[in-house]
Amino acid sequence: MSPAKSTGMNRNVWLLFICQGLVNASSISQVSISALIGYSLAADKTLATLPYALQMTGTMAASIPAGIVFARLGRKAGFLLGAAATLLGTIMFAIGLIQADFVMYCLGAIPTGLGFGIGQHYRFAAAEVAPPAQRSRAIALVMAAGVISAILGPELVKHSKEMAMPVLFLGTYIMLAILPAIGLVLLSITELPPSPPRQTSPTPLLTIITRPNFMTAAFAGLVGYGTMNLIMAATPLQMKLCGFGVNDSTDVIRAHAICMFAPGFVTGRLIDRIGPHRVILLGGLLNFICIAIAVSGSNEFSTFIVALATLGVGWNFMFVGASALLSTAHNPAERVRAQAANDFIVFGTVAVTSFSSGAIHAAQGWAAVNFTVVPFLIAAIGLVAWHYLRQAKVSVAQ
Repeated sequence: MSPAKSTGMNRNVWLLFICQGLVNASSISQVSISALIGYSLAADKTLATLPYALQMTGTMAASIPAGIVFARLGRKAGFLLGAAATLLGTIMFAIGLIQADFVMYCLGAIPTGLGFGIGQHYRFAAAEVAPPAQRSRAIALVMAAGVISAILGPELVKHSKEMAMPVLFLGTYIMLAILPAIGLVLLSITELPPSPPRQTSPTPLLTIITRPNFMTAAFAGLVGYGTMNLIMAATPLQMKLCGFGVNDSTDVIRAHAICMFAPGFVTGRLIDRIGPHRVILLGGLLNFICIAIAVSGSNEFSTFIVALATLGVGWNFMFVGASALLSTAHNPAERVRAQAANDFIVFGTVAVTSFSSGAIHAAQGWAAVNFTVVPFLIAAIGLVAWHYLRQAKVSVAQ
């Protein structure tokens, strides 16, 4: 690779890093306030997490059209579409708040979710503009952009929530509308790969998703993300019931988000050193530690912040490790279809956990929210361990 080419690649990875940070800042801000807004607008309080659930449904639904756009028009067109959808959803959120209309507020979650779902492909685009030997590091680096989000998102909520009173949080959505607008500008100067060549005889999707590498990566990713989302979505509600205010829950979500993304600066190197399987298994162990802390019976602020911080690191190791493992499950011509299928599976699970989080919390309490994920974590750890041993046997045989 020539120096000029290397410089171009690095520039594009860093632009994707910033774009990912902007997408995640919108999402983290929404996590901090959506359940509280839903609780205030909904007549049925069990629907408090419905807006966030609909956002995750939109994220899941984005996988298929995103795959089509990426395949036919290339990465840039798809990402521009995603930024525009996020901007539209933010405007709809603001209208719902102004009108105190729960339905309109919920509808805003759909285009926002579509934008967030398309934005999840920034990590794959980073791998495509990086040299093969640096793909794991490129994925981890772009995901580490969430550190920007973890700082920017909650601070934006804190300083803007009363900016457009008497409508609480309206100022937040005015500020959030700026983020996708910046993303549109940055994407216009980012060099991204064109659409992949079409296969004359494309590999059947069933063949791709039944490969052991794909199944292991997808299941580890969905359990890691589903575990994080189920517990995180209910945290602001539990803290409210324990007497904490918006700023307190925002601080916890910020610490959680920092711990979700900050490890990305080293996770790629860790994967290179010990492999994706061991990184995923370490993430599963950290999630168990989070659950133990969360159900310890203490309602102190420190309990929430330590539990959610541990959950964040656990998510990072499981999800980044799964993304790295996924890159071994397809060839270049199959990449868009494999990535779209993976994200449809993963974010379909996230949507389910978003819908169920508020209902489980309202009906059975905080401990039940945490214990719900235990069987799935056990299954994921078992599958990853089996796949690791299977690959080790194949390597020895060769």
